[in-house]
Formats: sequence, C-alpha cells, structure tokens
Amino acid sequence: MSRNILITGGAGFIGSHVVRLFVTKYPDYRIVNLDKLTYAGNLANLKDIEQAENYRFERCDICDYEQVLAIFRKYRIDGVIHLAAESHVDRSIKDPFTFARTNVMGTLSLLQAARVCWDGDWAGKLFYHISTDEVYGALQFDGTLFTETTKYDPHSPYSASKASSDHFVRAFHDTYGMPTLVTNCSNNYGPYQFPEKLIPLFINNIRHGKPLPVYGRGENVRDWLYVVDHARAIDTIFHRGKVGDTYNIGGFNEWRNIDLIRVVIRTVDRLLGRSEGASEHLITYVTDRAGHDLRYAIDSRKLKDELGWEPSLQFEEGIEKTVRWYLDNQEWMDNITSGEYEKYYEEMYRNR
Repeated sequence: MSRNILITGGAGFIGSHVVRLFVTKYPDYRIVNLDKLTYAGNLANLKDIEQAENYRFERCDICDYEQVLAIFRKYRIDGVIHLAAESHVDRSIKDPFTFARTNVMGTLSLLQAARVCWDGDWAGKLFYHISTDEVYGALQFDGTLFTETTKYDPHSPYSASKASSDHFVRAFHDTYGMPTLVTNCSNNYGPYQFPEKLIPLFINNIRHGKPLPVYGRGENVRDWLYVVDHARAIDTIFHRGKVGDTYNIGGFNEWRNIDLIRVVIRTVDRLLGRSEGASEHLITYVTDRAGHDLRYAIDSRKLKDELGWEPSLQFEEGIEKTVRWYLDNQEWMDNITSGEYEKYYEEMYRNR
C-alpha cells in the first residue's frame, strides 16, 4: 500500500536513521522529510539517499502553521512520524522559551494541520509522536523501571516541554478521535549524533586529547539504546502499534555515566592504537547539572510481548560500531565542529 509519510526532524540524529530506513525499506511510500535545519539538522546525514525517487525534503519550522498546513496538502500526508524537537537538557536550562515554543507549540501546529487536513476521515491515518523517558522524572537505585503507566514527573525545562507535547497528542486522540501513538525512549547513541551529546563529544575529545567533563561524580545512570534499534522499533510501532496506545522503547542496558565513559575511553584508545585506558587522565569532574535526574531505566516488555521487538545489539558491540564510525568519518565530525556542514545544507537548499 502506498503511503505519504511526513517525518519531522528527519535531518537530525534519530530522524535521519528513520528516514533512511523508510526510504530504503518502503519504495512505494513517499517520504517527506520536514526539518528546520537548526544547528543539529544536517542534510549530510542523508547524502546516501537524497536522490531517491521516493524522498522529498521540505525546509520548514514546525511552528509555522500555515507552511506546515501547505505541506500536508501538497503531499496529501496520511501519516506523521514526529521527531522534530529541541532535545539538549543544558540548552533548555539556559533557554526554556525555545524549548516550549518548538516542542509544545510546534507539536500543536502539526496536530492541528493533521486534524484540518484529515477532517475526521481517520481511515489509514496516523500521528506518531516520539518522546523521551525523561518525562517520568527520576528513579532510585531500587530496581524499579519506567513503564507506560508511570506518572509523569518532569524535572527540566526540556522534559517539561516534552511532557506537555505528549499530553497534547493524547488530548487530540481523546477529543477529536485522531489516531495517535506515543513512544517514550531511553538515551540513544550511534552514528550521526550531534557532538554536544556525551558519547560523540567524548570520542572527539579523546581523539584530540581534550578534557572529558563529567557531571558530579558520574554516578547518574542511564539506559542506552543503539539508534538503529530505535529506528527499527519506530518502524514496528508505526505499522503494528495499537492506535491510542503508548509504548516504551529501551535497551535493557543501564550504565553509570562514569562506567560508560571508561568503556568509551578504552575502545577509542584501542582503535587509535593507544594503550587501553591511557586517556582516563582526561576525565575532569565538574559541578553537577541543575536538577540532574539520578537514574532512568525503561521497561520495554510491553513492546517485546505485543509486537515482538527487542534490541539487536549489546552495548559493547554497539559502542564498538559507534566508535569505529566516528573514527572512520572524521571529516563528518570535523565539518560539524567547524560549522562547515551548515554551508553544505545551505547550498543544497539554494539549489533545490
């Protein structure tokens, strides 16, 4: 069956993996990548599929309702996979207004455009919203896990903005009958992640012998998921998930930050031909982040039991693949850190 699917934030880290998967796996689908191309959006992430016949790119701010509405009508969109978001906690602490605007009002803009265009004809339609485990707050070291029924308790402007957007999606389902899905995912890692995030930042800093800033004593715990596995989960849920439902996506893969950092150090050192652990002296403990949640851990059993999805990679294998990718694609990283990538997408956009 042919579909016209709008993927928002498709030039970003997770979004580019989802776009690539859908473009290559579903040649009968038309995939429209909508991205504002902020600092974290990089069309170079999709160079391998940018000429595909079933791929289109639209540069657009999701908060621009009239433009979003025009794109829905132009492509007769019948499915939305919504990943576009401001996502860095530190940035949200410094600038909460931007996070509220993009994550809340941008989501509302998409929902309203879908409602207007679909006009109550919900057959074959779906609005799939990707969220975060951070909306649930923090866990203690007691073995408990976030489930789909865990009470929301966001602690940062970022997680508060995502919690609000989740509520809007569910409200459109309950109020208007719109077919929606929400997923809450744990920390992703893998190729094409913007280097403000921990793993690519530390790989690059180890490569250049720069300090590795660790919040507090590095005792905060996160559940980590390889980004390709997340894209696989999104594919599964989009096609087989129960409308109106919520699914948690996690890696069953908890690590203390300091232990994860040491794994990254040993892997980078080894692949660079150094003595494993030689770069541990770069670890620098810094003042903890305000409102830093102690532990996140996702229970993905519902997704496994109902839809048959589970992670394909163990963390050590995923880290090996990730470190190798960044070291093999140093030009990509250098273009990001120098800002050269912005020239690439500006030229691409002008020449469309």
